[in-house]
Amino acid sequence: MAINSNIDLPKKPNIKIEVSKVFNIDSKITVKGFKDKTEWVPEIDPNYVFDRETTLSILAGFEHNRRVMIQGFHGTGKSTHIEQVAARLNWPCVRINLDSHISRIDLLGKDAIKLKDGKQITEFQEGLLPWSIQNPVALVFDEYDAGRPDVMFVIQRILEVEGKLTLLDQNKVINPHPCFRLFATTNTVGLGDVTGLYHGTQQINQGQMDRWHVLSTLNYLDPKQEYKVVVSQVGDMKGAKNQDTLKNMIKLANLTRNGFANGDISILMSPRTVISWAQNYKIFKDIASSFKLTFLNKCDEMEKPIFSEYFQRCFDIDIEGDGPKT
Repeated sequence: MAINSNIDLPKKPNIKIEVSKVFNIDSKITVKGFKDKTEWVPEIDPNYVFDRETTLSILAGFEHNRRVMIQGFHGTGKSTHIEQVAARLNWPCVRINLDSHISRIDLLGKDAIKLKDGKQITEFQEGLLPWSIQNPVALVFDEYDAGRPDVMFVIQRILEVEGKLTLLDQNKVINPHPCFRLFATTNTVGLGDVTGLYHGTQQINQGQMDRWHVLSTLNYLDPKQEYKVVVSQVGDMKGAKNQDTLKNMIKLANLTRNGFANGDISILMSPRTVISWAQNYKIFKDIASSFKLTFLNKCDEMEKPIFSEYFQRCFDIDIEGDGPKT
């Protein structure tokens, strides 16, 4: 996780941004951003559809230095939401996935052997965490509830707004940059996985959870909003027939979500799955085949009849028989 610390980053936000115009949501507030874009700023997705409550929560994090956690089911665009807000503010953004392989050393840094004047020397190489804290960077911890205990206690040190980072190995205390921001995404709310969907997640120390100022929930959208999201990502699905097909895809996805909530099935379709299905439909030109390749083949054999029934309801096609092709 070595980084180039010689890159010049702006010192503080220098422009005002009207939220309603830039994010296309109903709001009268303005926020500060950066005039110039650096290589650490994510690329803008011009078709991205913003959820109002989630967007305002993220903007509060940027504008008022709140620690913001976004919780929700997989595939709802939690991380992307933060990135796309940062992109429009020209705010440098770094994402770290807290999988089981990320260790304390990875975050903080380690001694590395380098050549200097023809001789091998040992020099401390900063990790992403010390570098981010010292710069106007939005640091995003993905899969926050999957982090190892030793990593979580390192993060706990910096959760306070004035939180300083102590590098014991270097006898060094790092003060956070005034424009350093901290975000996290999580599938659970720190209480562990009660659904069975998210193996590897764990309970989060409640003392640490208390240090997150804002907890926003981003779960599945209503069908009209989800339709806009899918269209924005798939594109080129014009015509009444294609529009009806997309709406029926979303209808089927909602049937899986209701079935999961009722305990009938153990897997569900996320918006990401619907987008993949629509993209595969454009490739294979067959609604049944693209459904199998995108989703059905991943399901438990015992549950496939239920999904086939959902498909029959939405498309009037017997996916297990010789129904008509579309």
